[in-house]
Amino acid sequence: MPESITELSNLWAKIKKLLEERIGDPRVSDVFLSKTRIYSYENDEIIVATETDLAATILNTKYQNIALEVVKEVLGKHVKISFAHSETLKKTAPQIQDEPQFFKNARINPSLTFDNFVSGPSNLEAKQAGVFVSANLGKSFNPLFIYSNPGLGKTHLLHAIANEIMANEPEKRCLYCEANDLIEQFLTNIKDNNSLMSFIRSFDVLLVDDVQFLALKEKTSEFFFQIFNFFLNQGKQVVITSDRHPQDLKGFEERLKSRFVQGLTVSIGQPDVQTCISIIKSKIDNGPISLEAFDPRVIEFIAEKFSKNIRDIDQALNKLIYYTSYFRPTKYISFETAMEALQPLVNVKDAKAKLSEQRIIAAVADYYQLVPSQITGPSRQADIALARHIAMYLIRVMLDTPFTKIGYTFGGKDHSTVMNGVTKVEKSLKTNTALQQAINEIKASL
Repeated sequence: MPESITELSNLWAKIKKLLEERIGDPRVSDVFLSKTRIYSYENDEIIVATETDLAATILNTKYQNIALEVVKEVLGKHVKISFAHSETLKKTAPQIQDEPQFFKNARINPSLTFDNFVSGPSNLEAKQAGVFVSANLGKSFNPLFIYSNPGLGKTHLLHAIANEIMANEPEKRCLYCEANDLIEQFLTNIKDNNSLMSFIRSFDVLLVDDVQFLALKEKTSEFFFQIFNFFLNQGKQVVITSDRHPQDLKGFEERLKSRFVQGLTVSIGQPDVQTCISIIKSKIDNGPISLEAFDPRVIEFIAEKFSKNIRDIDQALNKLIYYTSYFRPTKYISFETAMEALQPLVNVKDAKAKLSEQRIIAAVADYYQLVPSQITGPSRQADIALARHIAMYLIRVMLDTPFTKIGYTFGGKDHSTVMNGVTKVEKSLKTNTALQQAINEIKASL
């Protein structure tokens, strides 16, 4: 039986997804199920908190039988389920609410599985390693370290590993978190790190995404090193992802990098066109438009043009589906229609390929009659600081560069410093017409 907030959330995510599929009415999902959560799970009975009395009444009277079937399918046994307005449950809050609420936003996505991870030559080894580790926790290949460029499926594999473990060994507890979440939890609970440490150690499997963001975070890295050693010494499985090979990680102590490679290190390469075509077809099969509605040349074009990043494929498909469903509805998506819909993305993609951080910094420096070294340097002079924040903002929005990487470009500044600079520009743009004009002119020059 799930005992933590994370486990209850993961369980409800699975149940809710199946329940929404069985009901088959998006309006019911949006109105009655969207803000529900498991309030308690005791003595083979699940109580689900709803946002309103009406939602509880509708779900209890019209959909409870479907809910019972779904719960039995997920848990493999008969468990009662009922719905109640959250306001009526407040006085009898379950004991679990008194637990430390660490990693409240960390969730395992039940829809990301090995079954829907499309594999090809570029990622087959990583997928096979994930399947093996899921069935042999802590016995070998510990840690499993997966690295690749962004957007090639590392996060999908982490969730797939967790879902596979929970399906085959329900008693095992998996904690998935991004490295930035770990940093935030460590800093937020700086006075109570022992409780945070105990909480993490209580899990059987630790899955950490984008570990490169721990670079230069000396205290957080030391905290993570202790957790990492504990898991390995206790035979508990650790899976880590990064944007580069462990030996290429900068800002990490050698002792931690050497521990990263003591298990199994696998990479995910850029998918070939054929793999991209399979990925696109899989995504279309799970979408609102049938595969037969697409001109095959459209799928081939997307695969060839956006193959460097699966997120780019998602963006292109979403744009195309929106365009042909709402903006210019059509029953058949021809190559010509696809070109109309995707041309803005193609133009942006081509422009981004020609841009770089240094070109943007140089353009900002030229606009404000500065030299690039002033912008990337430590000066706090008001006009230089403004130019620096604008450059950070443009690099972020035009190149989608991670905050940490931007920090390196600007003399090793902390990612939070970069984030604050970008946020200041975003807020000022809402009311400052002079700033709007400046940024538009700099963009035009680029």
